[in-house]
Amino acid sequence: MTSKMLFEPYTLGSLTLSNRIVMAPLTRNRAGPGFVPGDLAAEYYGQRASAGLLISEATQISQQGQGYQDTPGIYCQAQIDGWRKVTDAVHAKGGRIFLQLWHVGRVSHVDLQENGAAPVAPSAIRAETKTFVNNGFVDVSAPRALELDELPGIVNDFRQAAANAIEAGFDGVEIHGANGYLLDQFAKDGANVRTDAYGGSIENRARLMLDVTAAVVDEVGAERTGIRISPVSPANGISSSDPQAQFGYIVDQLDALGIVYIHVVEGATGGPRDVAPFDFGSLRRRFTNTYIANNSYDLDLATSRLAEDKADLFAFGRPFIANPDLVDRLKTSAPLAEFNPATLYGGGSAGYTDYLVMAAESRA
Repeated sequence: MTSKMLFEPYTLGSLTLSNRIVMAPLTRNRAGPGFVPGDLAAEYYGQRASAGLLISEATQISQQGQGYQDTPGIYCQAQIDGWRKVTDAVHAKGGRIFLQLWHVGRVSHVDLQENGAAPVAPSAIRAETKTFVNNGFVDVSAPRALELDELPGIVNDFRQAAANAIEAGFDGVEIHGANGYLLDQFAKDGANVRTDAYGGSIENRARLMLDVTAAVVDEVGAERTGIRISPVSPANGISSSDPQAQFGYIVDQLDALGIVYIHVVEGATGGPRDVAPFDFGSLRRRFTNTYIANNSYDLDLATSRLAEDKADLFAFGRPFIANPDLVDRLKTSAPLAEFNPATLYGGGSAGYTDYLVMAAESRA
């Protein structure tokens, strides 16, 4: 099998994708007042619409779910209207886009919470990580443990956010269950020491992630629902004593719900693929529908993993920042531009929408 297979159409549920390249979620901290995505966001995503599937930057389902400054929301009409400009721009270029639904849990700061409240978490255990707030990186604030009677409200926030995303014109939603954020915190015993129905056993720790997924499926349909997981990533100070058993169970239950894809961070998010022993192939075998592979993929690795039937789609993250035409560059084996790290988070068009595409003659 050659790399040509990566650039052929792929059927994802009821959608036909133009290729097997996925743009992974990339937080860029450029939402406007009211956490509304603006015209720059529409331009940014429209520039990258040649990806088979775009997954939006992580988008908070409520103010409580916010963990970083200037990240967009999907919980009020102004935000829905702002995102509609983005989906219109992507669809006008023939692209497909899912919105990633996000609650950060304990990875937040009191300055981002209503009335300076403490962030929430499965247990009152502070994460050993930093967040971006007040134009700099600072330690996250100490969280409080969520009460049992608060959890249905969080499930409903995810449900409503999914409905809002479809109203905004998205082709579907991706639940953020990875990278040490709220649903991952509940699933992993390094952050969850609860003794109620949402703590202790593998089944109990998985409950909130599965409750959320079932609610989203009920609201928008399984073929419009995906989820991102990161079984062994230590991102945001998270840890698990039993990731193989925990995520084997989770994926079995996700498969039973019939969701359209799982998006799996293989290894440490943005880091080594071999950070801890884990059989990702077992997740691939357990799940009936589409498996999106993520983490340090390049053309050669994606081509070889596709040839081995280890995944269906391949997510590329940071290469999309400086290469809005990444698909063309991969297809023609053209060199990739490097992004400017100083403009990753916050700011305006510089380092966001001003990266150049290849000249037409170089794509021939």
